[in-house]
Amino acid sequence: MQRYLLPLFLFLLSLSAYSQEGALPKGDALFGSMRARHIGPALMSGRITDLAGHPADPKILYVGTAGGGVWKSTDGGVTFTSVFDDHPQSIGAIAIDPQNPDKVIWVGTGECWTRNSVSVGNGLYRSTDGGKNWQQLGLEKSERISSIQVNPSNSNEVYVGVLGALWGDSEDRGVYKTTDGGATWEKILYVDATTGCSDLAMDPKDPNTLYAAFWEFRRTAYSFNSGGYKSALYKSTDGGKTWNKAHNGFPEGKLGRIAIAIAPSSPNILYSVIESEQNAGKGLYRSEDGGGSWQHLNKDFELAVRPFYFSRIVVDPKNPDVICKAGLSGSISKDGGNTFRTIGSGVHSDIHDFWFDINDPNRIYLGSDGGVYRSWDGGTVWEMVKGLPVSQYYHVEVDMQKPFRVYGGLQDNGSWVGPSASPGGIEARDWLGVGYGDGFRVYPDREDPNICYSEMQGAEGLWRVDMKKEQIKTIKPYAEEGDPKLRFNWNTPISTSSHRPSRLFVGSQFLHQSDDRGETWVKISPDLTTNDPEKQLQEESGGISVDNSGAENHCTIFTIGESPLDEKVIWIGTDDGNVQVTMDGGKNWANVTANITGLPKNTWVYHIEPSNFNKQAAYAVFDGHTRNDGNTYVYKTTDGGKTWASIVTEDIQGFARSIQEDFVNPNLLYLGTEFGLYITADGGQNWSKFTNNMPAVAVHHVTLHPRDHALVLATHGRGIIIIDDVT
Repeated sequence: MQRYLLPLFLFLLSLSAYSQEGALPKGDALFGSMRARHIGPALMSGRITDLAGHPADPKILYVGTAGGGVWKSTDGGVTFTSVFDDHPQSIGAIAIDPQNPDKVIWVGTGECWTRNSVSVGNGLYRSTDGGKNWQQLGLEKSERISSIQVNPSNSNEVYVGVLGALWGDSEDRGVYKTTDGGATWEKILYVDATTGCSDLAMDPKDPNTLYAAFWEFRRTAYSFNSGGYKSALYKSTDGGKTWNKAHNGFPEGKLGRIAIAIAPSSPNILYSVIESEQNAGKGLYRSEDGGGSWQHLNKDFELAVRPFYFSRIVVDPKNPDVICKAGLSGSISKDGGNTFRTIGSGVHSDIHDFWFDINDPNRIYLGSDGGVYRSWDGGTVWEMVKGLPVSQYYHVEVDMQKPFRVYGGLQDNGSWVGPSASPGGIEARDWLGVGYGDGFRVYPDREDPNICYSEMQGAEGLWRVDMKKEQIKTIKPYAEEGDPKLRFNWNTPISTSSHRPSRLFVGSQFLHQSDDRGETWVKISPDLTTNDPEKQLQEESGGISVDNSGAENHCTIFTIGESPLDEKVIWIGTDDGNVQVTMDGGKNWANVTANITGLPKNTWVYHIEPSNFNKQAAYAVFDGHTRNDGNTYVYKTTDGGKTWASIVTEDIQGFARSIQEDFVNPNLLYLGTEFGLYITADGGQNWSKFTNNMPAVAVHHVTLHPRDHALVLATHGRGIIIIDDVT
């Protein structure tokens, strides 16, 4: 332990000096030589939201990701470089200036494929040096930017579609225009606070002609509503001064998400994909007169499935009859949309965007939940583009091997175990898959290094995995006779006990305990949630498309924290705002939520971390963003929940998700937020953002290795990040 004392002393000394003077420094000035180390993995990549290619040089490609920022390739996808580390990593749209494609790039932050786990943005950025440096140019409250259109004959004229807030009303939605390169903006089309611009297209031969799709929608923690009478497609022929609906031939009644695409070689030919309450009216439409009239061509399942997640349609730049449609598998038509074939095999499901090489349209890129793929033959055969470490972890754990291994689950990419270090560098072959679907929490067995526990979404699968024998066994608890149906969160909490190697915990609305590694289970609690029936109507959720929802289970336990000092002390937090604690191993429970002052009611309890020094002490992290509340809520109790004190300061940006107390110094805390990692050495009086090789990525979970004192971060967009010897 002595090897930690000098760095810790210097850190505390510098913190004390700076706190007396006022503002804390950042980066090297405070943290010295400590640097974040990125270990990937890259073989499982992550969700791609937007692709933008150079109009003249097909070797230059920009990739926008759901949580991993913007990446640039200058060699046709052989290698990629991250170019947006210092800014929010959730990307909605990328646009290359047609007049200066080598230098001027626009990026709109905030993903617009509106699943329940999306991150948020903070406006519009522009680079004038090919992505080396960026300037923020307004729309800071936009949250989600769906499209950017640059006038090909006037670089100062730019149009931006703002989808806006996912979780609440926002008057910042709409279409915006600048005529001075982003210095000022005018809102030129607005519907209302619940209806945002989901797509925006510009006629490449007449930049005064624009098409704007508007979508009425709302998500809550327990429901999703897509569609309404205010969803519509608008057209302007005077640069946005006036707009008219372009609905001739569209279905009547409520509409949901609408996508719009122009054929670059024949701009009078348009395609639109429409979500409609009329089953016969949903699907693909084509116009051959610039939106004056529309013909319904196709309502195949792949074209209409989950429109909130798959709405993009892209047209071949040289052939108006060749179109690609995003979807579960993705589709290509070569006859103007009359018939489609599914994307070739070997491509990760959930496809979001395409880009055609303007010089050779047979070369197509696509972006999916599993990364970027490329075809050389017009979409028949595809190969994965390597080297994009943008995986989206939800949680991370470590074991006591040397070097220690990391365990975690990924959005739509399963669960994995890999080494924290390797003499020759960590390679793809070093990672072992231990779960399927959406992976969440993975725990190593406390005693047997060959065993781990993993799960998939909604506890559809909960497994004990023998990594040596390559065997997997289901160990999910089920409702006992006479009990209500178990409610499991999409991200179901599981945990192992630090006191008994064979003990496991799983949370539904009850806390379940197993003392034989999952062979049998007992309930050790009553329903610990609010059990609000109005928040348990998931089968009615979705709006006009019944397939819209699947991740809205609510009134569930979300976090479990067993005290490392006393096995009888267990904390739980629920997604509907309850903090409960037992001091006797589950015989009695106390709801201590009312003791937390300044916390809005029903705020999601994202993480509870019992103290390593005092069994009566614990930290609670609350996430209000699903209530349209982006504030930071972190509290500490030292008396078993009777009283709580906020340890948040204005230094912290973004809502928080996870906290870790140091094993040596109780005042040294590590906090994961939506925009990065924060550290305090005085118990929360002062916080400083860690920026040494650390992007502004959402940190969903933080853990500390008890032997190596390495801080390990599960980021939702940049994989696993390790900071070695933090103290």
